Amino acid sequence: MGSRFTPLLFLLFMISIPFSSSSKSDNINNKNNNYKLSLDYYKRTCPDFDRIVREQIQDKQSKQPTTAAGTVRLLLHDCMVSGCDGSILIASNSFNKAERDADINLSLPGDAFDVVTRIKTILELSCPGVVSCSDILAEATRDLIVMQGGPFYTVPLGRKDGLVSKAETVEGNLPRSNMSMDQMLKIFEVKGFSAREMVALMGAHTIGFAHCTEFKDRIYRYGKKTPTDPEINPKYAEALKSLCAKDTNGTMSAFNDVLTPNKFDNMYFKNLPRGLAALASDHMLIKDPRTKGFAEWFAANQTAFFEEFGRGMQKLGALNVKTGNDGEVRRRCDTFNDVQN
Repeated sequence: MGSRFTPLLFLLFMISIPFSSSSKSDNINNKNNNYKLSLDYYKRTCPDFDRIVREQIQDKQSKQPTTAAGTVRLLLHDCMVSGCDGSILIASNSFNKAERDADINLSLPGDAFDVVTRIKTILELSCPGVVSCSDILAEATRDLIVMQGGPFYTVPLGRKDGLVSKAETVEGNLPRSNMSMDQMLKIFEVKGFSAREMVALMGAHTIGFAHCTEFKDRIYRYGKKTPTDPEINPKYAEALKSLCAKDTNGTMSAFNDVLTPNKFDNMYFKNLPRGLAALASDHMLIKDPRTKGFAEWFAANQTAFFEEFGRGMQKLGALNVKTGNDGEVRRRCDTFNDVQN
């Protein structure tokens, strides 16, 4: 399965801007669900799990460089709605409109779904009926982040795949680029994340991208007298306009980090005060007093960003997981087992 969108267009321009120079645990407990995930969950039942995931993500990322960013986003959109249960992977059918077809999820890239499907196919040959799709997504996301130069963090395993996926459950659980900071902080707060943790997780935009439809208002319709947001770097704004002028079918995208788009680093945070954020929600991080200090901290200290991001991803991956009879191990990631029977 290929991407639902045309290949990402890199903004080919140079901007003259001066540059300024966890402990490993055996399990993680979630008080809400009273479950235990284990780092060696598949040690006996599927000993090649780690190797298969690594091989498949390396092959996919080398051929489709935006796979890493898309997969991180896929995990966030899965975990923030009904927990990390692979419900985002379910395809809609004639009697159920699934999460992936909710309005906000239509822009999720097909390559992210594809890498999970590839891994699942190989695992079903090696250890059929053992590894859940939700575990595949969590492990593949971590490995792709590391592959792009990001931090390693442990991924405890043992999630079951959810038994429900409905589009109507999505709205209000995911941040949008046009939300106020109050709204964004509230969405993460409800899930148990602090402002610091939210800013750290938004650092995933260092390898992310945004569609023109998400920032067109900032470059064309900011105000009657000033159609372009004056806080966007002028050269960057012109490049964005040039890109989006070609966006006839809503598929054009711009990298969120225009300077090192394929490297997981802290450049995303360094870019914010320079006016190099296309998304209003990104730019707000350096403006709002509740988030500004964290954004500046991560810009100045990549090690701190990596540590906070790793902890945030572990926490995200532990949100409301399913165990026992609350879930299943799907034979196919896009279909519930009872539908396959």
